[in-house]
Amino acid sequence: MTTRIARRFAVSVALAALCLATPALAQDKTVKIGVLNDMSSLYADIGGPNSVAAVKMAVEDSGLKAKGWTIEVLSGDHQNKPDIGVNIARQWIDADKVDAIADTPNSGVALAVSNLVKEKNSVLLNSGAATADLTGKACNPNTISFTYDTYMLANGTGKALTRAGGDTWFFLTADYAFGHALERDTGNVVTQTGGKVLGAVRHPLNTSDFSSFLLQAQSSKAKVIGLANAGGDTTNSIKQASEFGIVQGGQKLAALLLFINDVHALGLKTAQGLTFTESFYWDLNDKTREWSKRFQKLSPKGSMPSMTVAGLYAEILHYLKAMEAIGSNPHDGAKVVAKMKELPTDDPLFGKGPLRADGRRLIPAYLFEVKKPEESKGPWDYYKQIATISAEDAAKPLEASECPLVKK
Repeated sequence: MTTRIARRFAVSVALAALCLATPALAQDKTVKIGVLNDMSSLYADIGGPNSVAAVKMAVEDSGLKAKGWTIEVLSGDHQNKPDIGVNIARQWIDADKVDAIADTPNSGVALAVSNLVKEKNSVLLNSGAATADLTGKACNPNTISFTYDTYMLANGTGKALTRAGGDTWFFLTADYAFGHALERDTGNVVTQTGGKVLGAVRHPLNTSDFSSFLLQAQSSKAKVIGLANAGGDTTNSIKQASEFGIVQGGQKLAALLLFINDVHALGLKTAQGLTFTESFYWDLNDKTREWSKRFQKLSPKGSMPSMTVAGLYAEILHYLKAMEAIGSNPHDGAKVVAKMKELPTDDPLFGKGPLRADGRRLIPAYLFEVKKPEESKGPWDYYKQIATISAEDAAKPLEASECPLVKK
């Protein structure tokens, strides 16, 4: 009898505990975001600590903390190595209960982490990685790409320069997923626009000496040398191309991915005349100016935001908007991403635009040219806008998509 009463008491206690726990679980308003990027090498100026500042700014601007949510931001340095990036992300998800991985410049890292978040049913909020494969053949229900991709860059800079008479190209390409995708997508646009690709040479990531690669590009006699690289590799190749007199010799450099931080590092004297494509510039309009000046005060380096930093801010805002719409944290990455696609995007930096089934946000892009020193009115006044590329033209059409999530 005593044993039976004890068992009944234990069952009653367990049921009471379950009833008390269920509402608590249903109202879980705790979110962890891990910012995973290059904090110390060639892409650190593009994002690095600035990306962390942008994420924290988005958390504050979301207003969720005032509504009882607890939001924690972690950061990690993937060192541009996919294995290190995946190990950090796995630790965050398994041990630290991180809900979303954000930023991920370096397409090799981003592709690897995208596979992991699908496996773990977490979320990848990509702003830094450029490969269009993330919303193409490698797309999945847990990954979003918000800011740009290699298709956008190719259809901006590649098409414009080919139409302007640069009908022969030679590529100087970073030898990993991003560089390969950018060379592929730009090469396709060049040939479709009536141009010809004469060849390519691939260099290791984070190269200091570009002399042999530039000599090959110079000897190709191509009208355009396409720099399919980014960050420190782009600035180093541009500086050394200037030393070789490549532009003075009649060939044009196409910076297929250039950030405002790169122009700042190069200086207008060296960077003047470069044509490139971005989806954001701090001086586009009143809203971008107001936000960028506010961001600059929070930037660890006192810099204006890059395109990827601005995109990350907008992406985090939308992610938290989806969390609020759900009402609590479901700890179900696919569910949160589905809600993000369902809700209309609207933020002060990129405005309104759909988030497609393939995870690509539709936003316009802009063809810019770097100003001459005498054209600049002050610090960070570096760009002049040449053309606007519509949101529909900046992204690969869904009917041509290789993403398995897209219904044809």
